[in-house]
Amino acid sequence: MDRIDFFRDLAVIIVTAKIFGLLAQKLKAPQVVGEIVAGLVIGPFCLGWVQQSDFLSMMAEIGVVLLMFGAGLETNMKELLITGPKALLVATAGVFVPMAGGTLLYSLFYGFSEIGSTEFFRAIFIGTIMTATSVGITVQTLKELGRLKGEIGTLIMSAAIIDDVIGIIVLTFVIGFKDPATKPSQVVLSTGLFILFSAAVGVTTHYIFKFIDKKYPHRRRIPILGLALCMFLAFAAERFFGIADITGAYVAGLILCSIMDSEYIARKVDISSYMIFAPVFFASIGLKTQFDGFTSELVLFSIGFVFVALITKIIGCGLMSKILGYKLKDSMKVGVGMMTRGEVALIVSQKGLSVGLLDAKYFTSVILLIMVSSILTPIILKLLFRGEPLPEDTQSTEAAQSTAVQGNAEAQGDAAQ
Repeated sequence: MDRIDFFRDLAVIIVTAKIFGLLAQKLKAPQVVGEIVAGLVIGPFCLGWVQQSDFLSMMAEIGVVLLMFGAGLETNMKELLITGPKALLVATAGVFVPMAGGTLLYSLFYGFSEIGSTEFFRAIFIGTIMTATSVGITVQTLKELGRLKGEIGTLIMSAAIIDDVIGIIVLTFVIGFKDPATKPSQVVLSTGLFILFSAAVGVTTHYIFKFIDKKYPHRRRIPILGLALCMFLAFAAERFFGIADITGAYVAGLILCSIMDSEYIARKVDISSYMIFAPVFFASIGLKTQFDGFTSELVLFSIGFVFVALITKIIGCGLMSKILGYKLKDSMKVGVGMMTRGEVALIVSQKGLSVGLLDAKYFTSVILLIMVSSILTPIILKLLFRGEPLPEDTQSTEAAQSTAVQGNAEAQGDAAQ
């Protein structure tokens, strides 16, 4: 690649990702699907305008780190504590039932492997991809239906957040165990040390940020320092503890999610993510997706992958909700609400590709899952909620006023900088 060719590549990616993202939105699909398709179109598979490079790979890595940092920032810790035990049980079932289903699916197609072998961990990784629930798509669906504030909506939202946390922990363990020379005790020790390290850094930085936040509210120095914390924990997680960098980024978001300006940080970080890094990340998935080995067997596997991923979420989360005392119809709502997949599934897949646990050809299966789940979930939820009264939402007016006040304060703070 010529020294300045990356400028051309970035221009092509940004424009095409936006165009295809808008087209996907018009077709009622997530914009990320359009951005991935853009990568397919401009990449080696179709037009060949852009080739994968080390520079784009690094940009994509920053993109995935920012996405996970944003996911951590948007976590509502109070909501998690309120619905805690029930949401934790639903999320746990929603992780391990799909994980078992995905592992079994891969083994049925490609053979059962010896425990501890590379193929064994490939099978488990397919199950790991199925664990993630798309918080963003779930929230948007519940908002459109006016059900976000109800008991079922709160349970789904909290379980979806916990689901991703558990999924990331599972991802950490699977990546840690992939090396045959790695001992289970080493993985457990590394994970435990990282948790202790994160807790120490978290307590310290949380109070530092609260002090800065109180003294300099809505100032750009706050998101700048928050971004620095995200990058540091992403680096420390992988370099010192052998844990995925996205885990460190997510922890950084959790540390800051309860400070007064957490939403302000999220908005500022989202500008960089939305403008350049996220499109590069999603387009790079399209650039890497291969169809050379797309056989009839892989087509059947993709169909099975989508079916198993959807049905195991409904079974796991729905059955656990029923055990917790919810009515059958409400349990179905929880199961269906948890079956959407989005960015986290792609992030997990990308991480699997980078560490050798996933072939690029399986990205097609993941993209198909995201499209199908994103289309089916709103339709089925609408049918399940039909005819039921909306939950009282007494906070809507206050939220609107709070947003207006915060917007004014943000503008003043930016002007002061």
